[in-house]
Amino acid sequence: MKSEMKTVTLFLAILIFMLLFISCGKSENSSKGKKTIAFVMKTLNNPFFIDMKNGAEEIAKEYGVDLMVQAADREVDVEKQMQIIENLIQRRVSALCITPSGSKEVVPAIVKANEAGIPVIIVDTRVDLKTLNESGGTILTFVGSDNYDGGRLAGNYITEQLSGKGSVAILEGIPGHETGDERLKGFHDAVAKFKEVKIITSQTANWERDQGFTVFQNILQAHPEVDAVFACNDMMALGAIEAISLSQKKIIVVGFDAIQDSRDAILNGTMSASIAQNPEEMGKLSIEYAVKAINGEKIPSEIPVKIELITKEVLLKKGN
Repeated sequence: MKSEMKTVTLFLAILIFMLLFISCGKSENSSKGKKTIAFVMKTLNNPFFIDMKNGAEEIAKEYGVDLMVQAADREVDVEKQMQIIENLIQRRVSALCITPSGSKEVVPAIVKANEAGIPVIIVDTRVDLKTLNESGGTILTFVGSDNYDGGRLAGNYITEQLSGKGSVAILEGIPGHETGDERLKGFHDAVAKFKEVKIITSQTANWERDQGFTVFQNILQAHPEVDAVFACNDMMALGAIEAISLSQKKIIVVGFDAIQDSRDAILNGTMSASIAQNPEEMGKLSIEYAVKAINGEKIPSEIPVKIELITKEVLLKKGN
């Protein structure tokens, strides 16, 4: 009898040990199996992309996924962004969200991600579709606002403020990049309706505040008659405002992105308006649909994000 009891006790001890072992194994496998989403941004030196990062981090916590956010120091550093993407592909992340520094340049990295079976979501700046199709690459979806429509809104606002007559300067982004190009197209199409509104110069300041300052200083010297400036992002617009403050001129300034510094400038009267894109929402939607893609769910080919003109009246009405 004692022998039988010992056998039963030994059997139960072995069974409990095996169950504990299996349980620990499952826990370890579960931890190892946690999905990782990489978000590669143009830069984190711009409040627009910081807001996007914050939105992405918030939703990643909700979904219980690991989020890696990486970016080059400058928006113009296409090569660095490519290196970051290639390193993430080698690490076998579960999905890639990218705000391309170059609409064409990013395509080879997308193709490599395709070959590795990593789903790719493009955010804010569209990929050049002709280059993508010719390379045989594919993306799952685009998350972002209509840059053409934003440029059109800016053009309509400036022509209205000028009462259909005046001289306008433009600060462009990086030539050949979809984001800036579409904003320019929309702006030009809006202004073209007014024969007495002249675009007297259009120069790049590469999305950067310090270049916006320097370039617009030179524009003011060459074109003292300028009445308004459209900057294809707020960083360049804020640089232009600094140049204007030194000249003591009264010039209409319209930016793009409606970051907090610009909202403050609009409220204090140094900037007239900006186009809001809601980058935080872009970040949230990118992660949400990346998770759906990882889970094998079907997602739409385009996910639009609201765009609107922000003026002092709008900010006062909203209470910010």
